Parts: sequence; C-alpha cells; structure tokens
Amino acid sequence: MKSYFYDLHIHSCLSPCGDDASTPDSIVGMGELNGLDIMALTDHNTVKNCPAFFEAAKRHGILPIAGMELTTSEEIHMVCLFPTLENALLFGDAIQTKRILIPNRTDIFGNQLICDSEDNVISTDEHLLSTATTVSLDEAPSLVEKFDGICFPAHIDRNSNSVSAVLGVFPQYPKFSCAEVYDRAKLPEFLEFSGLSREKILINSDAHYLWDIKERLDFVNLKEIKEGSVEAGKYLIEYLKG
Repeated sequence: MKSYFYDLHIHSCLSPCGDDASTPDSIVGMGELNGLDIMALTDHNTVKNCPAFFEAAKRHGILPIAGMELTTSEEIHMVCLFPTLENALLFGDAIQTKRILIPNRTDIFGNQLICDSEDNVISTDEHLLSTATTVSLDEAPSLVEKFDGICFPAHIDRNSNSVSAVLGVFPQYPKFSCAEVYDRAKLPEFLEFSGLSREKILINSDAHYLWDIKERLDFVNLKEIKEGSVEAGKYLIEYLKG
C-alpha cells in the first residue's frame, strides 16, 4: 500500500462557474506544483474536458481520474468518479440525454470552454451545464454503477446543493459508502452527521479557480500504482466502495 495525496473535485473552464484560466493543462500543472498525486476533473454534468485532462496529466506526472459533478433533479450535487476515461465518456453520453437544455447566457453564467491538452479552445457547450438533470438522488448510484463508477454526496457541509441543505439528513437510502466535505474545520460535525468513518470522508477543494486547488494535505492508501498505469481509477473506486 502507498499513500497518495489527492484532490478529487475540481472544475475546469467548461463549468460555467469555473474560471477561464482553469484549463486542463493548467489544472494538472498546479496539482504538480502543490505536490498532489491524484486529481479528478469533475465539471458540472459533463466530462468533455476529461480527454484533454488525461493527456495533460501524463506530462505532469499526475494520476488522473475522470469524473463529473452531477446535479440531481432535487438540486443535490453528487461527485461521480470512474475507473477509466472510457467509462466516464459513456456515462457522459448517458447524462447528455438527461440534461434540461437551456441556452447558456455567457454574459450571466460565464463561458463553457472545451479544450485540447495544450489548452487550445476547440469548442464550447452551448447549453447551461449547471442546471438540474432528470436523474433523482435515488437513481444516481445505480446509474453510475452501470459504468463501474461510484458517486457520493458532494460538500455535505455546505448550505446549498448538498444533502444537508436539501434533505436535512444524511440519506439512509440510497446507501453511500463515502462523502465529501469542503471545510476541514467542519469535519467532526459532519462525521457525526453522516455516520461514516473518517477514512471515508474526503476533503476536496471543489476548485473553480487554480488557486483553490488543494496542497499536499490529505491522502488515501491504495495499492501501489506503477508509473504510466491506468489502474488509479480502479484502485481508488475499490477503496471508496470498500
């Protein structure tokens, strides 16, 4: 086993609330500077910047995880992580059919930029990505599982778009094996709230700007991953489900 320092909730310039400077290569470059080992890209309701993120990660020595921050029909945010890029892309295709397609107003919500691995803008998403999908909280885990992934409640310590804000309780069903907090100081309170063990509460940045990305603070103990291996996602999901 080996300790891997992580940040598993990061937004790129594709998320409407993400800074335009948060391009895939810049994100992994900041992660390298901060001493991270594993990073996950989790844009709102899309995975379209994950291919560029994976290519850029190779150059910076970062183990990449393909993910998404899914907005359920109840307006609850869920972090979804996948063992491979291919699984994530297939999940992205499935979510595309469950989005409510409202034209994006860039003057209000911001740009939604799709990049290549060298941070050239190659396209945009014309429909607002931050709106709720038609996937309910009850449906989300089983849908993610179809693509061999895992999903868990995001920033359960926040006053909006969290299970605590929307439901007032940590759900007994569907059953989640892990969860995320944003504010380290609130960890004791939300350990009790969730009923989960400390090792299954992740502390992620939910970064929308490059300077939000975590430094070398929190780690997970995984099977040792060989350089260039594609096993990072598989081992991480095994750990989170276990």
